[in-house]
Amino acid sequence: MALLKILIFPDPRLRKVAEPIKDVDESIKKLSKDMLETMYEGSGIGLAATQINVHKRIFVTDISEDKTNPMVFINPEIVEIIDPIKKSYSEGCLSIPGFYEEVERPAKVKISFITLDGQKEYIELEDLLAVVAQHEIDHLDGKLMVDFISSVKREMIRKKLSKKRG
Repeated sequence: MALLKILIFPDPRLRKVAEPIKDVDESIKKLSKDMLETMYEGSGIGLAATQINVHKRIFVTDISEDKTNPMVFINPEIVEIIDPIKKSYSEGCLSIPGFYEEVERPAKVKISFITLDGQKEYIELEDLLAVVAQHEIDHLDGKLMVDFISSVKREMIRKKLSKKRG
């Protein structure tokens, strides 16, 4: 396994829309393992391939306290918003380190995805896992959590992170 470099906002590559994965082969399985290792190393709970400059529709997550429940979602799509009432969550992002912002999202969604075994599945997600899935699918669509906050806050974050990178 290998640690991967995470792109930092405002890197324009974070805006690229990811392409669907045609075959779940060994390279995709290795990518998912490397993504999980990178996510754990960064103390994150989700990571989309776009964040590591791989523009394929895959994200990983693990919201368990002891990091023992890794999940891999290939070609994920939100197919239904089950609970349209939006809840506000304080979201962080490995591509926007050090910043947490309140973002409103539906509390319960149904998504379709492909497993590492190549099987298509559907799953209903709620609460934190629903938030993570929506956040990571946004990454795959070229959107970031800063798109959901005020332009003033977004510009402040962009300036601070640009200054850190030099």
